[in-house]
Amino acid sequence: MTEQTKYAGSAGHAQHSEHIGIVACSAEGAALCYRTICAEGPAIMGAHAHPEITMHTYPLSKYMEHIYRDDWQGVAELMVSSAERVAKTGATFAICPDNTIHQAFDYVEEHSVIPWLHIAREVATVATQNRYIKIGVLGTKYLMEGPVYLNALERRAIKREIPTEEQRQRINQVIFDELVYGKFEDASRKYFSAVIASLKEKGCDAVVLGCTEIPLLIAQEDSVLPILDSTRILARAALARATTVAANAVPN
Repeated sequence: MTEQTKYAGSAGHAQHSEHIGIVACSAEGAALCYRTICAEGPAIMGAHAHPEITMHTYPLSKYMEHIYRDDWQGVAELMVSSAERVAKTGATFAICPDNTIHQAFDYVEEHSVIPWLHIAREVATVATQNRYIKIGVLGTKYLMEGPVYLNALERRAIKREIPTEEQRQRINQVIFDELVYGKFEDASRKYFSAVIASLKEKGCDAVVLGCTEIPLLIAQEDSVLPILDSTRILARAALARATTVAANAVPN
């Protein structure tokens, strides 16, 4: 097969994929999600091919203004507004590579102009496929202490465990002072690895990297537990939806 033929085939596949809208919140996690879709697209669609993608990002500071006030409707309204923007460019469904703000998801789902994939539900699906029974959750303090993973895992009859209060405070500090700024320090990597080891001692058989930046700090070799990389799981779910739904819509 010539390079020209491969490119022609790729273009044909790309025309039959759905347009993905990314509602971003923090930059590093959103970028990893975007890169994963683009990098893994060719294995499904052909050389250099991936679905169309549009991303919109309000500044993280706007989200944090609402989160600090425990104003989850305000968070949801930002997410809905982002979804409207990507929908206007042709996106047919949305994803959000940020676990914490999924606490506002019920309002978002009700008011959005396009459907969404839910990051924690996608992680729970993978956990079920791997027959995990008890999952440790790492993320911001809002995520670890909130209902997002508790609800998603309970639907699958999977138990949730979170770090101690002291560990949660340190993890939250690392996320907001380092990871969202693209800083990945060895000391923080070692600390996260130690926390994961403590979750194993509590009976966990896997751990969710539930801040979308954590996979840039922690790889499987840094963890004594199997990791559930929420960022890449969401990206792969979006890629699968974009290609499968579109393929099913193509007439024989």
